[in-house]
Amino acid sequence: MSKQQTAVKSLDTAVDTDVDVVIVGGGPVGMGLAIELGQRGVRCLVVERYPQPQPIPRGQNLTQRTMEHFHFWGAEKELRQARTIPPEYGIGGLTTYGTLLGPYSYDWLQRELVKPYYYTANERLPQYATEAVLRRRAAQLESVECLFGWGEESLTQDATGVTVEIAERKGSGRRSVRATYVVGCDGARSNVREQAGITQTRSDHDRLMVLLVFKSPELHELLKRYPGKSFYNVLHPELKGYWKFFGRVDLGNTWFFHAPVPSGTTESNFDFKAYVEQAVGAEFDMEFEHIGFWDLRFAIANDYSAGRVFIAGDAAHSHPPYGGYGVNSGLEDARNLGWKLAATLQGWGGEALLDSYDKERRPVFASTIDDFIAKSIENDRLFLDEFDPALDRSAFEGAWQDRAQGAVGEVHAFEPNYEGSPVVWHGGDSDGAGSKAPSAVGSHRFNARSGHHLAPAMLSSGKNVYEVMSGGFVLLALDAQSDAVQAFRNAAHALLVPLTVIEDKMSGQLARYEAQLILIRPDQFVAWVGHEAGLSLVTADQVIRWARGDSI
Repeated sequence: MSKQQTAVKSLDTAVDTDVDVVIVGGGPVGMGLAIELGQRGVRCLVVERYPQPQPIPRGQNLTQRTMEHFHFWGAEKELRQARTIPPEYGIGGLTTYGTLLGPYSYDWLQRELVKPYYYTANERLPQYATEAVLRRRAAQLESVECLFGWGEESLTQDATGVTVEIAERKGSGRRSVRATYVVGCDGARSNVREQAGITQTRSDHDRLMVLLVFKSPELHELLKRYPGKSFYNVLHPELKGYWKFFGRVDLGNTWFFHAPVPSGTTESNFDFKAYVEQAVGAEFDMEFEHIGFWDLRFAIANDYSAGRVFIAGDAAHSHPPYGGYGVNSGLEDARNLGWKLAATLQGWGGEALLDSYDKERRPVFASTIDDFIAKSIENDRLFLDEFDPALDRSAFEGAWQDRAQGAVGEVHAFEPNYEGSPVVWHGGDSDGAGSKAPSAVGSHRFNARSGHHLAPAMLSSGKNVYEVMSGGFVLLALDAQSDAVQAFRNAAHALLVPLTVIEDKMSGQLARYEAQLILIRPDQFVAWVGHEAGLSLVTADQVIRWARGDSI
């Protein structure tokens, strides 16, 4: 059997395929998924239309949770080294009223406020720099093959696999590839989604937006009044809640700007320099490098899979680039789907495990739209309609201070979780979360909760829990008796589920988990929490079966 030919175990039979998984689209989500699979020994092929990452500075804000992905992908250090803004400067955000240089401003999207609940700090760099790091990491994995400059033309699936026809975009190369699964990470206009027959629900806000990339050292000088800020949101009454948004690409020279423009605007019929200067509140020199347009809309797929075809990232969900939710949500898709595909291919995932990808990730993104992005636009519109410093300065300033406090609350409230997931056990959870559903709205807390991300804590060895986690499930046993721990070892062994047991004393930082036994999924979400006494109500075998996706 050649390097490109491998025997893959499907759900019900063993079939010969060229690769386990074909990933269409080699942006951050596709490359992240390839690394997740490749590190687990899953042979995958990435088909990406562009030979090199496209130099458009989008998707810059990477959350602490996203940086945990890079930690587990072995690429965190290199990603931080690729940063285009010096660490000592800062990557904070700011909201202003009227113009950037106006009298009213407050800190915005202060993700550093929730750093204690994550193992890694957040980061900021252009998406093309992130893509370059991911490409280099994927190249180190023997089980990952990448075809850059190639595109997917068609796919056909049957009971045992998917046949994908691919072609070189600027050449004569063609290949027919047989895979067990296909994942479309090919953007908002996804061919894979269309060919799989997956429909979307769209909410069109009927706004044409412009994206400008320009150089201006003079703007850097003008904004020295805001040290440590790298992105800026300008609210203006005439925009009805939509933003004029600036971001640094590097320190002191290159910027991007996006904002609504009149319908029918083209590169040649609009004064973009005056528009940018109006948003800043001053005239200054600028040199445009890119002028592009996009339609502001929300879209979410009605299913994240069809048979053996899955979608992730912008192919599954798209929205305006407000708040840095897009690329971070897409990379979470990759982590969620990656371990579940690997578990299924390697025989230790249950029959319902792959279905849980849609049931967890789709409602989380729907909540992200409704409870954060669209809600933010509407709240801004209502504020601008009601308050005007020229008419009632006192009322405006009071409301402005309330908004500043609300911005802090929003950062704490954005806590994607899988409460109510079919592969999360709620029977032993003191929260009684069985009637709940996955959502982007939550609360950052240190105690371990089923369906929530596990906060970091130090072990008695001096290492963090995150430093000793494996690629499979982890059982954190705190002052637990050996027979309880052995019950989980036996259950996992019998079910072929990879399990690492971490035994430690329930003292110091660990006490804040408020549980003796915590079963942690391969993506660092908690599958079950409990105490030894609770094992009289549920067996270790039941917990493992539930977490691996058996239909119970």
